[in-house]
Formats: sequence, C-alpha cells, structure tokens
Amino acid sequence: QVHVVESGGGLVQAGGSLRLSCAASGSIFSINNGAWYRQAPGNQRELVAGITRRDTVNYEDSVKGRFTISRDNAKNTVYLQMNSLKPEDTAVYYCNVQLVNGITYWGQGTQVTVSS
Repeated sequence: QVHVVESGGGLVQAGGSLRLSCAASGSIFSINNGAWYRQAPGNQRELVAGITRRDTVNYEDSVKGRFTISRDNAKNTVYLQMNSLKPEDTAVYYCNVQLVNGITYWGQGTQVTVSS
C-alpha cells in the first residue's frame, strides 16, 4: 500500500520560512511528477507549485520568487521551501504525486499558519 506523508508545517511569523516534505513509500514505482496545493478556509484548493521528472518547475504567481519546489529521487521525496512567508500563505498544504505507473496520490495535508 502506498503512503504519502507530508511534514514540516507549523506556525511562523510573517517573513519567516518553512520547508515542507512529501515522502512516498510502499511502492516499487518512483515519483514521476510532484506538486503542492493549498486550501485556505472558504477557498478552493489551488496549485502552488509543480515539478516534473525532468525538473521542469512551475509556480502560482503569488509565490514566484519566494517558494522553491525540488525533489530527491533517491528518497522518493518532493520538497517545498517557503521563504518570506505572508499571512495570506496560511492554508492547509497538500502534496500530490504521480508515480511512474500513472497512479496519483494525495497526502493528508499539513497546516501552515503565518502570523502577522
């Protein structure tokens, strides 16, 4: 059974940093594409950043220059480094991974709270 586990969320002051991790285990298949989404109360879930197997990345406009998505293929893990955090970044952050067999999995979500 595949497990996708996120970690690294928490409470931080505005201007601070957090690093989220998303590890996929329990499968013989490695991560093909990875992405981070977020959902704030009352809002729809939105794509924050994505990374392909060839390390092509894309970002939502409001996080460009502040967030960096990366991956460690040996650890089957995707990361999201978040710098210069703002109160409007407060949300539950979800990891989404597509394995090379084409199946997609979601993590359970991790809360990020940025105080002003």
